[in-house]
Amino acid sequence: MRLTVSAMLFSVLASTASAGSVSFSNGWQEQRLSLFNSNSYSFGKTLGLVSDGSVSIAWTRVAEGEWGSTAASWNWTVDQSVPATNLARKGGDDRNISLYFVFVPESIAPSLKGANIRSLLGNSDVRIIQYAWGGNAARGQVIPSPYGPKGQGVTIALRQAGTGSHSEKVDLAADYRRAFGGAKGALVGLAVSGDSDDTKSVIRAAIGNLTLR
Repeated sequence: MRLTVSAMLFSVLASTASAGSVSFSNGWQEQRLSLFNSNSYSFGKTLGLVSDGSVSIAWTRVAEGEWGSTAASWNWTVDQSVPATNLARKGGDDRNISLYFVFVPESIAPSLKGANIRSLLGNSDVRIIQYAWGGNAARGQVIPSPYGPKGQGVTIALRQAGTGSHSEKVDLAADYRRAFGGAKGALVGLAVSGDSDDTKSVIRAAIGNLTLR
């Protein structure tokens, strides 16, 4: 990806995720990361994506009642995969599908309800965990993001590049401590992306049954 994910994740702040079980039917919007290409998303019972040499993000906000979520689970499927890449390499880190969890300190979360992209750009308090299916890293490996300010975002590898269907369960609180140290803040946003622009390959994937706990 060419642009800073942490900045772009906040550019559609009007969306809202439902409590507990996250709906993929309502409240999601696409944010382009390139002027020249973007993914194709389908929203419904699941969120489907096709990425053909492209990259973009589908984003929603988390309802205030779920800001304290400490764990998550979901199912995802990949029918067509990018090649294995190095997820730590800027400009060479294509992956099939990623699920992002966006955190801010609880003390400032209420003040960011109406924030726009200008006020959030460069916000050093934002932290992002991205769970990825793709690359060649070992499961559970924490990889500092090569984009944005140092220490602001990490990728946690869950599945190496390839096809199939899997169920995932993650401990957001524990992974936050591993990635950044200390207690996690408020979970204010979720995003899903597919990234095939560097390898000029094709992704066909979907995610569903996303639940926050």
